[in-house]
Amino acid sequence: MSLEADIVRMHANERRTSRVRPCAAEASAPKHSGTGAGEDGTETVRKKLAALQRAARRKLADSGQHPAEWYRQPEKEMEGEHILVCLSSAPSNAKIIRSASKMAAAFGGRFTALFVETPDFSAQTEEDKCRLEENRRLAKRLGASLETVYGDDVPYQIAEFARLSGVTKIVLGRSAARRKLFWGRPALTEQLIAYAPETDIYIIPDQNADSSYRPKTLKERRKADVAKNILKSGLILAAVTVLSLLLERIGFTDANIIMMYILGTVLTSVITSHWSYSLVSSAAGVFIFNYLFTTPRFSLTAYGTGYPVTFVVMFLTAFITGSLALRYKEQALQSARIAHRTKILFDTNQILAKAENREEIFAASAVQIGKLTGCDVVMFDGSGGKLSPPRLFNAPEDGGMRYDEEKDRSLVAWVFENNHAAGATTEKFSDSEYLYLALRVGERVYGVTGIRVGSVPLDASTNGILLSILGECALALENEKNAREKEEAAVLAESEQLRANLLRTISHDLRTPLTSIYGSAGILLNNEKGLDEESRRGLYLDIYNDAVWLIDLVENLLYATRIEEGRMKLRTSAELLSDIIDEAVRHIGRKAQGRRLTVEYEDELLLVKADGRLVEQVVVNLVDNALKYTDPESDVSIFARKAGGMAEVRIADHGPGIPDKEKEKIFDKFYCGQHKIADNRRSLGLGLFLCKAIVEAHGGTIHVEDQEPHGAVFVFTLPLGEVVLHE
Repeated sequence: MSLEADIVRMHANERRTSRVRPCAAEASAPKHSGTGAGEDGTETVRKKLAALQRAARRKLADSGQHPAEWYRQPEKEMEGEHILVCLSSAPSNAKIIRSASKMAAAFGGRFTALFVETPDFSAQTEEDKCRLEENRRLAKRLGASLETVYGDDVPYQIAEFARLSGVTKIVLGRSAARRKLFWGRPALTEQLIAYAPETDIYIIPDQNADSSYRPKTLKERRKADVAKNILKSGLILAAVTVLSLLLERIGFTDANIIMMYILGTVLTSVITSHWSYSLVSSAAGVFIFNYLFTTPRFSLTAYGTGYPVTFVVMFLTAFITGSLALRYKEQALQSARIAHRTKILFDTNQILAKAENREEIFAASAVQIGKLTGCDVVMFDGSGGKLSPPRLFNAPEDGGMRYDEEKDRSLVAWVFENNHAAGATTEKFSDSEYLYLALRVGERVYGVTGIRVGSVPLDASTNGILLSILGECALALENEKNAREKEEAAVLAESEQLRANLLRTISHDLRTPLTSIYGSAGILLNNEKGLDEESRRGLYLDIYNDAVWLIDLVENLLYATRIEEGRMKLRTSAELLSDIIDEAVRHIGRKAQGRRLTVEYEDELLLVKADGRLVEQVVVNLVDNALKYTDPESDVSIFARKAGGMAEVRIADHGPGIPDKEKEKIFDKFYCGQHKIADNRRSLGLGLFLCKAIVEAHGGTIHVEDQEPHGAVFVFTLPLGEVVLHE
């Protein structure tokens, strides 16, 4: 078969050579100049290929085969080939993998490396596991896609995978095992031919391979439990014998006693680890039954003509049922391991979906990796292009964790920069106790994971689940990054929109008071002597009111800027609430000319822990808001009291009130509502926003209520203050 593959590779190279475009030097050369250097090289290749073809045809002719079908095989058929190679711990498996890789390259098809995990896999030696891991890495390095299936029938699993995956060619090594004369199972190749008759099977011989190599089985690795298993078998047999004697005394027949010994054999198979115990138990049961329960008693002879057949049937029944019980037990253990790994992967997906930040993602992934491998885990966050300090996670059954950050610092940095595994069980930095893997999506690395595996590599199935967990973790980190960037972009867009609205509103609202100031000042400058005292005073008052309005506007803008930038710092102290409110009333007194503004305190000595200057601004804004949106004849009242461990301030008016649908919006930035302002000046919608920000910064609350029969009541709370006496 290797010769045929060489022929196919030769023709593929020939076809590729015929399609090579001339280089620039060849293209620029005159057509009549004869054969240049490039043409000489191509001609030489073609001559060599022709010579190889002739040699191959002679070789095939001598063997009775005709190369016509290979020579005329269309290229499109070769491109649809799917090559499958089976992974194992055999020393010759590396050569088989390389041969399969060359065949895949010659056919231009897909290349898959398959590992069949059987119940005997856990019994393999560390040397076998290391060799299997090396073969797996070799296959991956040669471009193979790695797959793992589970089952105890290796040929059937290979054939089923080939059928479901569209495999056209299977590459195997020559098995050293020989079928026994009568009772042995057929060779792997024979079984594959029976299971997959339409698939091409290639056997790769190896003259240098160790023909005596045979992987350890689970049964061979359990020799340490021989004494324990013998004791268990003996106890079960003794118990069955005692029960059988009791049943005989009661009057049960021989059939019932035979069933007891079959039951004993089944129990022996369940609690022991090798079919030999079932065999011995079956034979011992037959002899004990013959010795104790057949006539003559206490003798191995039997007078009944049907007893020999009974003994044979009893032996075969007991042995077969015991073997089946042992087989199903091993399959159940394997299924339990598979279910455990699958559950870990499923739980990882669900946990990562609920994680809200990078710390939770790393922690959840590390915990799941620890459950899967039973090893210590260390995680490094690579956000911002720099690795964070290590986060350590103990294995579920480990009492303590050993990690030397200084020793592996350069190793972790290399993995992060090169996006490649390194550390234990790898070719790079193999002296480390930890296996370091990159958390990546494509070429983007989001962090590094370290697993303390020691010198024993992870098996293929565990490694596959591990890579899936790391992929889920990296994907969750990428989603978190995208969500954060999207949120930041949304905040930036909102900020830009608010800035645009602010500039547009300021440019509009500043024009009216500035025009008024400009006009009033122009009249005073040009015609001051022609105006009487009352007219001049009216113009002065207009200029003053417009200037005050502009000052308040600028003050609110400055506060809003500090809040947006996080620069608003509270200088809290114990202050009298009455002093704060009185100062705010004096500040706004000129605006309240002609208006009735009442202030009432439940306790004149009510102390609050607050920044007096900022709380004063809150009262000013709320009172100013009440004056703006109410008629000149309406009253505004302020009431302060102690309520529920907090100081409460209520500012009420008798205006039109606030509709319920607007009560949740009035504290939003730049929200002005639909009500007409009494002084015909527009508001920027910053006053109530600032009030809410200041009150909440103090740890209080603010809301609006309805006033009876009409109007609105703004209520805000502040924490109570205490006076500390120093003696």
